[in-house]
Amino acid sequence: MNIPNTNNPRIVIIGGGFAGVNLAKSLANKNIQVVLVDKHNYHTFQPLLYQVSSSGLEPDSIAYPLRKIIKKHKNSFFRLAEVEQILPESNEIITSIGHLTYDYLVIATGTKTNYFGNKAIESNSMPMKSVPQALDIRSLILENFEKAAIANSEAEREAFLNFVIVGAGPTGVELAGAIAELKNNILPRDYHDLNPEDMHIHLLEGADRVLPPMSEHASKKAEMFLKRLGVKVSCNTIVKHYDGTTVTTNAGLAMESETLIWAAGVTGAPIHGLKPEAMMERANRYNVNRFNQVDEYANIFAIGDIALMPTEAYPKGHPQVAQPAIQQGNLLGKNLLRLIDNKPLKPFVYKDKGSMATIGRNKAVVDLKHYKFGGFFAWFIWMFVHLMSLVGFRNRVIVLFNWTYNYINFDKAARLIIRPFKK
Repeated sequence: MNIPNTNNPRIVIIGGGFAGVNLAKSLANKNIQVVLVDKHNYHTFQPLLYQVSSSGLEPDSIAYPLRKIIKKHKNSFFRLAEVEQILPESNEIITSIGHLTYDYLVIATGTKTNYFGNKAIESNSMPMKSVPQALDIRSLILENFEKAAIANSEAEREAFLNFVIVGAGPTGVELAGAIAELKNNILPRDYHDLNPEDMHIHLLEGADRVLPPMSEHASKKAEMFLKRLGVKVSCNTIVKHYDGTTVTTNAGLAMESETLIWAAGVTGAPIHGLKPEAMMERANRYNVNRFNQVDEYANIFAIGDIALMPTEAYPKGHPQVAQPAIQQGNLLGKNLLRLIDNKPLKPFVYKDKGSMATIGRNKAVVDLKHYKFGGFFAWFIWMFVHLMSLVGFRNRVIVLFNWTYNYINFDKAARLIIRPFKK
């Protein structure tokens, strides 16, 4: 892999998400060698993926080159590769471009889409966990509009204009709101030969309310906002089968749709090689202690969504969102330096900064520790927090400009089928 030999401890980080990037930053310019490995050469700001898929933002607005993040870090290296196996006995990883030894290994591989074993849904639905997948959804939505305009029958047109989103967590709720804004603001202006009333957005949730991880206040507000936008919300509804054209649910409901977007859950993305007892099999997450050390291993750590750290406050582990990953990455960087200096480690304590979700223009919900509110002020806070969380000044400027333009003109300017999608 052409990594220089060093007398300093080598820390290998697998994954350039929130956890991996913040860990790499916290280890910058220390007397260690840092090697960051990822199958993409960019960091993705996943909370805004839905805006790429709904034509609100271009992908380069929410992605940032990993090499640019570490370019001023001496003794830090990046390799574009996929890690295939860990060999803990020899302190080595096997990647798609070669082998590499480590003194300390940090697994920050995050999650992948969970289809719960349903192969038909996995084959025919659209996931949204990466930039390419978001671009595929954008292309499919716009292609469906074009096909609906030349459809030969009402049933065919209805199938192209029926959009089904499964999973009413933050991703599903935000995407449903964004597609509803396409229906309300774009379809009437760009497609004069289509009736916006023929377009339907269905949001299906297996639980008894939308946004199950958030408060009931947030759930009620979000459902009210969604219905105002014209989204059809169905709770206690589980999708049993999808063959690419027909969606079948547990209630026996069947609807024709050319587009089913799967946002119903995630599972860990582990790497082969560690002992089975180091992992919670059901969740595909590594069991870690309060210092993020993987069970059974003293020099292997896991952080972010892939790490399962049961605590009194979070018996099932911390929520799989950005903040725990960021905080664990920052603390582990300090702890690794303390470990190298033979100093005691500090246990991880999650500082919950609240949760939020946006449903569309002037519509959002925010849950803080002592306050819960929704509407325009919540939407403004959501925008500010996400804007400031983006990596890179350029990305912040571009996103702010796009949001301002979209707000003034009721427009989504990135309506381009750059890479046509075929099922």
